[in-house]
Amino acid sequence: MRSLLIILWSLGVWPLTGAWAQDLAPRAYIITPVNSNAMTFTWSFYTGGLDFNGVVPVKNGNGTWNVPVFSVYHSLNFFGRSANVTASLPYAVGNFTGEVGEIGEHSVYRSGLMDFSVRMSVNLIGGPAMKVQQFGKWKQKKILGASLKIVAPTGQYDPPRLINWGINRWAFKPELGYSPRFGNWVLDGYGGVWFYTDNPRFFNIPYPVPQSKAPIGSFEGHLSYDFRRFGWLKGMRGWCSLDGNFWWGGIASVYGISKPDTKQTSSRIGGTISLPYSRHQSIKIAYSDGTYSRFGANYQNLQVAWQYSWIGRRFK
Repeated sequence: MRSLLIILWSLGVWPLTGAWAQDLAPRAYIITPVNSNAMTFTWSFYTGGLDFNGVVPVKNGNGTWNVPVFSVYHSLNFFGRSANVTASLPYAVGNFTGEVGEIGEHSVYRSGLMDFSVRMSVNLIGGPAMKVQQFGKWKQKKILGASLKIVAPTGQYDPPRLINWGINRWAFKPELGYSPRFGNWVLDGYGGVWFYTDNPRFFNIPYPVPQSKAPIGSFEGHLSYDFRRFGWLKGMRGWCSLDGNFWWGGIASVYGISKPDTKQTSSRIGGTISLPYSRHQSIKIAYSDGTYSRFGANYQNLQVAWQYSWIGRRFK
């Protein structure tokens, strides 16, 4: 039973490593037994346009960058409800090009830490806190959850540099997630808002200036399917999903003067497949591309993640 539950759990639990604010995350509100744990290493490859938010003189910005992310996950009992906490630390390496004002085409290389993030999720309807034995008898019908993600300004940031891995401001995202199951099908829908503190030293020539950013609203949807066979491999449990999102807002202001032309309106679509291959280990592969983007950020993303999971206080 214990082995089976660990495998079943690994089908759906993938910590939100999201090195970038609008990455896609299917099954983000899945229920797991109390004291479930996971360590995840994710490698993400990005290529495409850059988002300078329309506030700096850069045209045709493009880049190719790699983001390895280490994440840890732990589920707990929160006043009788199922809850979990995920912490993620990304590192990034990339090359970028663009036409900078009168300088013309310019290229740069960057390597360094990105901002540390932590997310707490709590189930509100449909998922009480359960031990392994109770979880084995439980079946998902409809669940409603709430989460709060916090991004701390710990990443590499140098005001004179236009390209930085850190955002030099705190970011907070409260979100609600609804997920009904219909047999082997699971439908996910999330709605949230990103809130930002001011960046006191935003890039500007000749001196950095304080910049604020309006909230960004986001909606995310996923349709996933559980399967018991992958190609010719019988008994290979897993799931696959079709993913999409849409976000808008984020008008930038300098010295309190807003710039309406910096409003973002963008969306992405992609797919994900998750496969466990041993008692504790599983892999996930995901791909997404931009479908519409007002400012750059119309990048392609290939993501591969390896996860080791276990239940209990001991790592084994």
